[in-house]
Amino acid sequence: MTTPMTTLSQMVADARRQFQAAGLDDAAMEARILIGGLLSLTSTQVFTGGDRVLTLDEQAAIAKAVARRLKREPVHRILGRREFHGMELSLSTETLEPRPDTEVLVDAMVPHLKALAAKRGSAAVLDMGTGTGAILLALLSEVKDAVGTASDISADALQTATRNAEALGLIDRFRAVQSHWFDTISGRFDIIVSNPPYIRSEVIPSLEPEVRNFDPLQALDGGPDGLDAYRSIAQGAKGFLAPDGYIGVEIGYDQKEAVTAVFQNADFMLVQSAQDYGGNDRVLVFTLNGS
Repeated sequence: MTTPMTTLSQMVADARRQFQAAGLDDAAMEARILIGGLLSLTSTQVFTGGDRVLTLDEQAAIAKAVARRLKREPVHRILGRREFHGMELSLSTETLEPRPDTEVLVDAMVPHLKALAAKRGSAAVLDMGTGTGAILLALLSEVKDAVGTASDISADALQTATRNAEALGLIDRFRAVQSHWFDTISGRFDIIVSNPPYIRSEVIPSLEPEVRNFDPLQALDGGPDGLDAYRSIAQGAKGFLAPDGYIGVEIGYDQKEAVTAVFQNADFMLVQSAQDYGGNDRVLVFTLNGS
């Protein structure tokens, strides 16, 4: 219930109680992030500004957001934005919410991109299935001599990625291309990266509602064995990867051997693998045999 004298700390405590009662993990943290995000406050400001009396409009906005979270909509989708690799990115209906594990792919590719840019004077990156543009924009922010192409089958995703590029001041080195994998791509790239759909189709119904109901299905469903996207990338990449270039892909925790075999069958060799923050296999980097 909204009242003229309701304080920030009272709203945070009420949200936490509702989240706990609904069985949500990290109820206290989610309450602070959600309400802080709605009010444009840092976590520290939420802690130290608890005595602030909220307007009735602020209370109504918080109550509406809490109700959405209780229906299992993720906090960052409610806020419409999420931090990734030091950047704030806007989200939209047809973009996957970028996760911290995907930062491992960025960190794995930055040294390769820097080395190629230094060697050639500049380097070109292709990010396939770009979504919010998270991977490509993080790479462009780290390597000033790089230019990038963001491809996605979704026009909505490309619009979102373009807005993010503009907001981050990277639009001059960014272009968007609507494509199903390599169908409308042209040119050669020093680095090709992708966080493709890799969940087996039969697993989708068992995912948490935050993922199953709110992440776009086309960004999740990797086909019967979860490998459809990797086959498309591996089979097409040879015609688009520059000599001594690299392909970096995110994978499911149990897919290292299977994805490696897909790329080896397409004449690529594994040169690097990396684990996520939970110790799971998460990133594979390939180059063409003989490079």
